[in-house]
Amino acid sequence: MGSMHKLVCSVCLCFFIVGCSVSPPNVTPAKRMQLAKLLESLDATISQQQALLLSKDIFNKTSHLVKEFKLTSPALFHNTLVNVGLREKGLCYHWSDALYIYLLPRYSYVEFHLVGANIGEYLFEHNALVIVKKGVVVKGGVIEEGIIIDPWRNSGELYFSKVKEDKVYQWKHRADRLN
Repeated sequence: MGSMHKLVCSVCLCFFIVGCSVSPPNVTPAKRMQLAKLLESLDATISQQQALLLSKDIFNKTSHLVKEFKLTSPALFHNTLVNVGLREKGLCYHWSDALYIYLLPRYSYVEFHLVGANIGEYLFEHNALVIVKKGVVVKGGVIEEGIIIDPWRNSGELYFSKVKEDKVYQWKHRADRLN
């Protein structure tokens, strides 16, 4: 009976993992436009065309990462799969790092910064990307003036908002990462 129990548990676990696979989200033009409007609000010098291009690029890269990470839902379950070795990537910092590395060389009219919340708290630490007006951080500005880009939070469905409007996390600049 012990081996039969293990077999049933293994089949159920496999079904659960496959059943929770996430497809890249269907992104509507309205959602892209919503992010583009936020990006435009960073600085009057950012054109609608530039904001739309960046928005489209962020959503496209997020969709690509959903496939690359073989994402499962919810996010914490996917973290467990990564931590036990059943998935290679998909932790929150994998998302923020991949977006940062991809976007940084492509856009010169905004800045990208890595941010964290609950830094150092193993089960609660969370990382994301913030986009700010060019030069605002260097000139003593704070990341709260930027836009948070967080694809991990909703398992590949992009969360974005003004940093100061995020009610879930208190973000801190992570100047020590990837610089």
